[in-house]
Amino acid sequence: MFNNLLTWATALIVIDIIVRVLAVIFVPRNRKPTSGMAWLLAIFLIPYVGVLFFLLIGSPKLPRKRRETQDEVTAFMRAVSIEERRDQDLSGNPAWFNSLAEMNSNYGGLPLLHGSSGRLLEDYDDTIKVMADAVDEATDYVHVQFYIFSMDTTTAPFFDALERATSRGVRVNVLFDHWASRGKKYYKETKARLDAMGAEWSLMLPLLPLEGKFQRPDLRNHRKILIVDGLVGYMGSLNMIDRTYNVKKNIERGLKWQELVLELRGPGVAALDAVFISDWYSETGKVLTDGVRRAELVATGDTTLSGLGASIIDHSEDQGTMLTQVVPSGPGFERENNLRLFLGMIHAAQQRVVITSPYFIPDEALMYAITSAVARGVPVDLFVSEIGDQALVYHAQRSYYEELLRAGVRIYLYPAPYILHAKHFTVDDDVALIGSSNMDMRSFSLNMEVSMLVRDVGFVHQMRQVEDHYRDISRLLTLDEWLKQPLRSTVLDNIARLTSALQ
Repeated sequence: MFNNLLTWATALIVIDIIVRVLAVIFVPRNRKPTSGMAWLLAIFLIPYVGVLFFLLIGSPKLPRKRRETQDEVTAFMRAVSIEERRDQDLSGNPAWFNSLAEMNSNYGGLPLLHGSSGRLLEDYDDTIKVMADAVDEATDYVHVQFYIFSMDTTTAPFFDALERATSRGVRVNVLFDHWASRGKKYYKETKARLDAMGAEWSLMLPLLPLEGKFQRPDLRNHRKILIVDGLVGYMGSLNMIDRTYNVKKNIERGLKWQELVLELRGPGVAALDAVFISDWYSETGKVLTDGVRRAELVATGDTTLSGLGASIIDHSEDQGTMLTQVVPSGPGFERENNLRLFLGMIHAAQQRVVITSPYFIPDEALMYAITSAVARGVPVDLFVSEIGDQALVYHAQRSYYEELLRAGVRIYLYPAPYILHAKHFTVDDDVALIGSSNMDMRSFSLNMEVSMLVRDVGFVHQMRQVEDHYRDISRLLTLDEWLKQPLRSTVLDNIARLTSALQ
């Protein structure tokens, strides 16, 4: 009996040593040092549980078949860009802006486009109404893509508009994230409504292992896009659901989400539509030809995904002064397109930087960029929520406040019971960014996101009005106040910070 126990104990010790050695060899490979160290700590401190979680969610890559599809998507994006980039006159832009746009094109594939106009939508219910009204004007097609898509009393006007559109013969294509939407109230009713109205729809990144559809569970498509006839587009932070998310604990706490959405007209809409077309192809294998210049498509006879590229942008629709560039990002790309764009903007700032992010968990490079900007004499304002809806994220975010405050960053706390879910920032007086991407490690590496880079004084003025409103109603956090935080809060913040690096 004793010999058997000794044999088992020896075997477990040997296995434990082998696991630790293999972890040191394989875990840090092609991984950020912070992420690699966090995973090694998890495996060393809780070896069997840590290994299990690493095998489940340790790889940020999409399945091989999906990566092969992404190669076709990348070729399509580059086809959109080639003709446009050949004829561009960018001499009126700062050199740093042109080089940033070049990087975006090389990584994300889409071009910088002139000739768009846009307005910002802040009111939650009114934004949904504006979208519904736009759908009511559709004559050709409607492309709908939301991370969370749910039919409830708040979103009913939008679903009603979609149904009216299908009854008029308008093609309606809908994408929504499987895991994010599945856990919400009215999920089955939402799918049934889409079927009943005759819309074509598909789940994004479905977790259906019995159907051969499975990947790391927390790789999600976080984009929010609406395109109507290729003439008007919407993108930003709003999910198509009630602003309480119909979650009991949110309702009990009185939480309400505050969003910001861009309504866009002009050639930039086509670039935004290219992201939808790519995601539709990735999920369904079908090529959508809605919105392409059909004469050119007939002339080439190429109806493959990449063949559509040169047929999308139409400058006869120019109607504004905005320079826009759509930047898709996510695990399908080799680089963290959104993070590199954020870093480039902050490093280039000369006058001021204003950042709004509901989930602000920066990596080392982003912290250096922000604190270096302040040291260069560039004021940096950060708007975050006073309260959080996700405990781990909330505490991880708070763990960075002391360093930011000591560096001179002004942190504004947006008042409860609102969750400031808007995602945008401005640099100096003529460059802005808006989209679906948070400034956290999940949005940089694990989520499919879409951002829009804008250069236009008038648009930045709109952004400044939004920021000024935030500033008027928010509370400025001081270092003295922060240092009075109880020890238990500091401990929770630091533990959450370690877990946030597990990618």
